[in-house]
Amino acid sequence: MDFLLNPNVAYVMLVIGFLLTMLAIVTPGTGMLEVGALFLLALVAYIAYQVGFNPWSLIVLILSLVPFIYATRAPQRKLWLAISLAAMLISSLYLFNSEGWLPAVNPLLALFVSALAGGFLWVAVSKAIQAHAMRPAHDLEALIGKLGEAKTEISESGSVQVAGELWSARSETVIPAGTPVRVTRREGFVLVVEKAE
Repeated sequence: MDFLLNPNVAYVMLVIGFLLTMLAIVTPGTGMLEVGALFLLALVAYIAYQVGFNPWSLIVLILSLVPFIYATRAPQRKLWLAISLAAMLISSLYLFNSEGWLPAVNPLLALFVSALAGGFLWVAVSKAIQAHAMRPAHDLEALIGKLGEAKTEISESGSVQVAGELWSARSETVIPAGTPVRVTRREGFVLVVEKAE
């Protein structure tokens, strides 16, 4: 267990923990990223407590999340993302106490891990932010007036094939399976259809 008290090991775990935290912010969902980040950051907190840490560096490290969160919502996203990554990587170098002004972490290891993590985060987060900002490619209003086929009997509910996709549908009159239908309107993701002439 003593190998965990090495600042180099702790630095790698810290960077991976922050990487998972940032990915969890832009792609929430399963909880796996959050659990992994929490585990690694808790382990790093224990190591920092045992080895000793620089409180100013810890403050800058925590504050590096502010421009990151701002980058997910603001214009000039790449500038805020770059500021966040730079603050995170530089402050994490000096998190652990050392003799003199040099960081406790091996500078070559820090350079390699920082470049790898920073490059990965830059690409992954840029793509995630770009995906969040995109408008839907599928125009649901374009379905109105389209012709399709009833795949099941349709009354209060049923299924239709329209524009190459299977949709939930309803109708004011009973429509037997296999009948050609026309979409009259949309209610959420349910198409309201009628018999096609």
